[in-house]
Amino acid sequence: MSALGLALGIGIQNIREGSALSLPLRVEGRSRKSAFYYGAISAIVESIAAVLGAYAVMSMTQLLPYALLFAAGAMIYVAVEELVPGAQEHKNTDIATGGVMAGFLIMMLLDTTLV
Repeated sequence: MSALGLALGIGIQNIREGSALSLPLRVEGRSRKSAFYYGAISAIVESIAAVLGAYAVMSMTQLLPYALLFAAGAMIYVAVEELVPGAQEHKNTDIATGGVMAGFLIMMLLDTTLV
């Protein structure tokens, strides 16, 4: 069941990513169908990378802990170096902090309830 929680978390994130592409296209005057199409087609890269990633995981099980350690360190670095200071620059610090807390809460609930 933990795979279901992970899939839901990825799906929630993909809504935001697809919107980041589709909404500007809609503002530029593209039709709803066209904006949705380009937003959806941009997700194909993730499917291809998932297949390649699954193959890499199955063929390099000895290196997997180190690769995950590196990925986690990279994400922590990006969050501390770029995202946190950027979110605190303007007058929306409470909204930014609340968004981080809400995202953390959602992922923790998905992780603990779908185990």
